[in-house]
Amino acid sequence: MLILAVETSCDDTAIAVLKIKENKKFPVFNALSNIISSQIETHKKYDGVYPAMAKREHQKDLVPVLMRALKQAKLLNPKSQIPITNQIPNSKFQILKNILNREEVLYKKLILFLKKYEKPEVDLIAITNGPGLEPCLWVGINFAKALSYYWNIPIVPVNHIEAHILVNFLNINKNFSNEYSGHKQHLFPAVCLVVSGGHTQIILMKKIGSYKILGETRDDAAGECLDKCAKILGLGYPGGPAIAKLAVEATNTKASVKLPRPMIGTKDYDFSFSGLKTAVLYHCRKQVWSNSHDRKKLTTLKLKQYRQKMAAEIQQAIIDVLLKKTIKSSKDFKAKTIILGGGVSANKELREQLKEKIQKEIPNTKCLIPDSELSTDNALMTATAGYFYKTKKIAWQKLKAEANLRIK
Repeated sequence: MLILAVETSCDDTAIAVLKIKENKKFPVFNALSNIISSQIETHKKYDGVYPAMAKREHQKDLVPVLMRALKQAKLLNPKSQIPITNQIPNSKFQILKNILNREEVLYKKLILFLKKYEKPEVDLIAITNGPGLEPCLWVGINFAKALSYYWNIPIVPVNHIEAHILVNFLNINKNFSNEYSGHKQHLFPAVCLVVSGGHTQIILMKKIGSYKILGETRDDAAGECLDKCAKILGLGYPGGPAIAKLAVEATNTKASVKLPRPMIGTKDYDFSFSGLKTAVLYHCRKQVWSNSHDRKKLTTLKLKQYRQKMAAEIQQAIIDVLLKKTIKSSKDFKAKTIILGGGVSANKELREQLKEKIQKEIPNTKCLIPDSELSTDNALMTATAGYFYKTKKIAWQKLKAEANLRIK
């Protein structure tokens, strides 16, 4: 089985081709391609993602990314003859124009592509339909709808949060080669920690397709907090990698910084990171700005040690809260596995400390952590989720974006 997956929930244009060989124990996944076009450089100057700008970039990038993904998967085959097709009201091209009536740039690129290349031997199209930035979601959805219609390939919508969880099963054969045959007994129930720029959730996973949100952030997500703190420190966007890089350098610094761990002692599984961001702001204002609001001063002053220590403390404060809540929920619900996912899960300290914490406090609990390159948004995770929902195909006309889609 071959799945073509499209992901445009935020500022990454991603398309992948996944080959699946089914067996009695668990499917064997083989990634034929995984292409990502990042918009970081576009949004960096604004210290964050602008949805309208991201949508525009998706329009420009989707067809080139599709071509690269198909070529890498050896599925890009030019037509022997390129027909001259007139666009008449009831033709396929007119219907494509109606599907992409809000994405004119994308429509023109797609028409040229479809005229030049053969239909690939793909069995299913998987598309992220939420949650995410609605303008971005719609571009990818309309693109997938157009391909589904023109190529007559079934389509299945994928929940972005669930995809972050299920990408862990890409390497299940490598990690637990003999355990998944009885997966209900061996891996579930599982507690999933999904940490990204837009979401921070602890989710109880009874089985693939059955979830309950145990706790989530009441304000800022962990990744959002990292971005905002990085902006305060003058580190630029994206904030998570910038803070992680600076934190590594903080080992020998003498500067002393202590930040709060919001909600770390509460009995629930919720989070709150806006207070941490505010504490960073006040600390910088007191120690650095001398009541000045000119944030640009921070980058010009000789405050290397302070920034290193602050970065390390911000990172550790977030990790402490995430791990405390995750371990607590795992104990409370007798989880057999802890699953990590989301863009922030690429953070090396979070990954290492989670494994250490599990080994120390609940050593019989398994731990699934995605490869670093599969932690951030990508289409392989969409393809993986698409496989598990291959029987949930819908008519392309019914597909729509759901910016606030919940996992359940």
